[in-house]
Amino acid sequence: MLYTESLSKLIDMFKKMPGIGHKSAVRLAFNILSLDDNQVEDIVKTIKNAKEKISYCSVCQNLTETDPCEICSNHKRDKSVICVMETPKDVIALEKTREYFGQYHVLHGAISPMDNIGPEELKIKELIARISSSDEIKEVILANNPSIEGEATAMYLSRLIKPFGVKVTRIAFGLPIGGDLEYADEVTITKALEGRREIQ
Repeated sequence: MLYTESLSKLIDMFKKMPGIGHKSAVRLAFNILSLDDNQVEDIVKTIKNAKEKISYCSVCQNLTETDPCEICSNHKRDKSVICVMETPKDVIALEKTREYFGQYHVLHGAISPMDNIGPEELKIKELIARISSSDEIKEVILANNPSIEGEATAMYLSRLIKPFGVKVTRIAFGLPIGGDLEYADEVTITKALEGRREIQ
């Protein structure tokens, strides 16, 4: 046996984290063991504190420590537009651009029959409730990821939202700035062609 039982459990715990393979999990586990008791206690307290204080915003379903969240309670934001995102991390990415001033709605995933994730597992009914109870909402931007699951979720949402008379748009996908056409895959090139616009 290479590791003690407790060390093996610690490594296995880290391996359950997204993006962490065996080598990274081993490094993290040994790093934790090298810390003094106070440092370990700080890590445990920080994790517990985050779990206790962070919850979902009752309006947009984003992570927050206040309800409603800062974005939903900001009166300067455009209440007529909702941008639908898959994860809270996507909201942060869009906010960093400082180009979007509307509202958000976080689904917490995408429809994926292979992973047993249906519409019921996502925050879709909360989105529909927002749209149906407001006369202010004029446009819903679907900013799901450009994956098979993201596309399926976008199509599903579009069919649900359009009967409310709300404009449904999809963010454009295609070639990144600085990317070479010869290295792009067929789907990316197709999306770039579909999302083309007239030069003013």
